[in-house]
Formats: sequence, structure tokens, C-alpha cells
Amino acid sequence: MDYHSPYFFGYLIGALHLLGSIAAMHAVLTVRTAQGAIAWALSLIFIPYFTLIPYLIFGSRTFDAYIQARRQANREMHVAMADLNWRPWVDEALAARNSESYGALRAMPRLGRMPCLANNQVRLLIDGKATFDAIFAAIEQARDTVLVQFFIIHDDKLGRALQALLLKKAAEGVKVYVLYDRVGSHALPASYSQTLREGGVNIRAFATRRGWFNRFQVNFRNHRKIVVVDGLQGFLGGHNVGDEYLGEKPKLSPWRDTHVQVSGPVLACLQESFAEDWFWAARELPPLILPDTYPEDGVLCQVLASGPADSQETCSLFFVEAIHSARKRLWITSPYFIPDEAVFAALRLAVLRGVDVRILLPSRADHRIVYAASSLFAFEAVRAGVRMFRYGPGFLHQKVVLIDNDVSAIGSANLDNRSFRLNFEVMLLTVDRLFADQVETMLIHDFDLAREISSEDSQDTHRIQHLGMRIARLISPIL
Repeated sequence: MDYHSPYFFGYLIGALHLLGSIAAMHAVLTVRTAQGAIAWALSLIFIPYFTLIPYLIFGSRTFDAYIQARRQANREMHVAMADLNWRPWVDEALAARNSESYGALRAMPRLGRMPCLANNQVRLLIDGKATFDAIFAAIEQARDTVLVQFFIIHDDKLGRALQALLLKKAAEGVKVYVLYDRVGSHALPASYSQTLREGGVNIRAFATRRGWFNRFQVNFRNHRKIVVVDGLQGFLGGHNVGDEYLGEKPKLSPWRDTHVQVSGPVLACLQESFAEDWFWAARELPPLILPDTYPEDGVLCQVLASGPADSQETCSLFFVEAIHSARKRLWITSPYFIPDEAVFAALRLAVLRGVDVRILLPSRADHRIVYAASSLFAFEAVRAGVRMFRYGPGFLHQKVVLIDNDVSAIGSANLDNRSFRLNFEVMLLTVDRLFADQVETMLIHDFDLAREISSEDSQDTHRIQHLGMRIARLISPIL
């Protein structure tokens, strides 16, 4: 065959379009959301040269096999936990029913797999220094067990400081368990884990598919950030382990992020979330600790752990329910704003109800395609009456929701399809006026450092930029 013949290239192009059309039909039949199916199908039909191979790697696998395997692992884990008497929260859970604010979130008791519990203490941790100072101080005081889970761990100054501290505690006889996401931490050298392993630290990579081919798997990332020390102190939020989270990456600094420190009965739920992920990775339970007593007062908290194996789309439904519950105020901060139709409709309805709806986004891009898609959604939100802001000083990575006067949520979930349906995420819902006031003060300061997006911004955007935004939005469901 003459490979230089124009007929050869014609046959090749025709074959690619035929394969693209077949793959497009497969996407229509297997992709879970209409938006995702349309995004894949159109790109496979019109530009199969660029999308066929990515679809064969990333998109052709249905959720079913993984979901069933994950659910089976969760069942096995709970059977293994049956002898631990691991549901000590019945009396505390009853107190949640007396909260009018929590009652406004009518779906939450059934949406979340874990109950809303009373008598917790929470502390707001603003930015990297406060977060890692608190985490390191808690680990330093550990006497029994340390559970550590991050989406990203870098082998840099902060990563090596964590490594040294965990090795020190393991040498003291503390049981240390570390879980990181294989995709998020793809740059982590094997030597980092090996050093920890040789020092007595139990460390695993979370992967939804095992083996060499997993390096191409970008779905089902474990995006959770959890630290629990001795069953007494817990941490969750937006920070990963890397120098950029301390503001030491000039392109994106100063880095703006938020974590929360929590103690009380809700730590049982946080440990259970970690145990599910650890059991998937290692097929064994980590040590789980319940204190003998809890404080007799404190705030209501609920851990919302979500993932692709949930019976419902927990994360997306949480945002819809939170938005619908707002009566006076709804403030959200997120690095990415790619809402699905249900979330966007809920935002529009909130505006029509007279709710003060504000969304804070970064003004700097860490992922240009996602930023472009977010920008177009932001312009549409402004036209719908949502007040949109761009944070000025540096990259904004925090994931915070503030509802009315006393409900807040802080964790790892973004306002995008990946968090809604593909990632494992964790949020801490808190019902307390004093803590909500602290969150409000923090966000007011953030909004003071931001510029509000106006309708004129869309008009001033160059047509070529608008075209790029629309192309980015076309593929936004699969970002």
C-alpha cells in the first residue's frame, strides 16, 4: 500500500470518522449524564482525531463495574466493623432534630449516609500556615493512631516535613496510616513512600484500577483531605500537601484556602470515611478510636462523604438542597464554577426568591480550559442576577458555603461535574451561629479583596475569547 497516496489519507480519515461515530453511539448509551453524553458524542463525531483515543482511555469504561466493586468493598468493611460497636451516636443524633436551621435542609438526614451529631467543637483555619501548624501540632501530640489522607502529596519542603514528622511518630510506636490519590499524586516519587514504609508507616495509593494501565485513569479520583489524630482531633478542607498551599508558588501566590479543625462525636464519621477508602486500597481496617466520653455541649455537625458509588449523586444534590434552603443569604467560594443544570436552576430560583446570592471565584487560572468554561458560566450567572466576584490577591482554592445566619459547609467539593459525579469528596456541614459568624467575617474580607463581575465584562470580552469559552463549555461535563 502506498502510504503517501492521497487515497490512503482519505481512507484513514474515513475510518477515524467511522470509529468516532461508533464511539459516539457508545457514549450516548453509556455516559450517565446528558451533558456528558452530548459533549463526548459531538467531539467524537466532528473531531475524532483528537478525542477518539482519550475516549477509549477515559470515557469508554462505564461506571457499573467499579461501582459494584466499591459497594462490595464497603459492605465487607462494614461487616468487619460489626464487632466494633461503631454506631455510638444515637442519643447525640436526636439533638439534631431540634434545630430549625438543620430542619430547613429537609433532605440532608437521608441524603447523607452519616447523621448530624451534636456536641462538637469546630475551629476555622484560614490559609496554609494556620492549617498545617494545627495539623502538625496535633500529630506531634499523637499517642495511638494517626490517619492521613490527601489528594496530592508533593515531595517538597512541606511534604518532607510531614514525612519526617510521621517517621518520628512511627518510631515512637504510634500507628500511622497514609492514603494518597494515585492520579493526584502522580508526581510523588516512589522513594517518598518507600522511606515511610521502611520507617514503619502504613502507606497506600488510592487507585480505582490496579496495574500499569491505571496511570491513564483520571476518573474516580479521591479528592478528600482528612487527618484524624487519636480519634480526638480531625481536620478537613481544601488544602493538599505542597509548598504552593503555603503560598510558595509565585505564579499562584498568595494561595487562599480554608480548612476546619473539629473534635467530638462527628470524628466517628470522619474515621469511617477514611476507613472505607483505606479498606478499598488495603482490604483491611485501620484502627478506629472512640473516646469514652464526649463534651456535653457544642455545635451540630454532619460529615457528608460523597463519591461515584453512592446510590444517589450525593454531592450535586447537596448543593441543590443547600441552595434551595437559603432564605436570606447564600455565599459560595469555589475555584471552579461549572454547575450542572439543576444547580444553575437552583441559583436562579434563589435570586428570584430575593436571596443574596454571591459566588467568589479566582482571578488567576490554574487550568485554562476550566477557567474559560467557568468564565462563560459566570457571565450567564450575572445575567441571571447572581453576584459573581473574582478574588484578586492570588489563587483562590477554598470550598466554602454559607447559608443564612448559622449554616456553613467547608470541605473538598468544587462546583463542577467532577466533584458532583466523579470524585470522592468530603464536606463538613456545621449548624452554629457563632461559627457561621466567623465564616462570614472571613468571606467579607475575601469579597473586599475581590472585583465584582459585571454584565459589561462579557461585552468587553473579545469574540475569539468568547469562542474559546464556548468550546470549553462544550466539553465542561467531562473536565
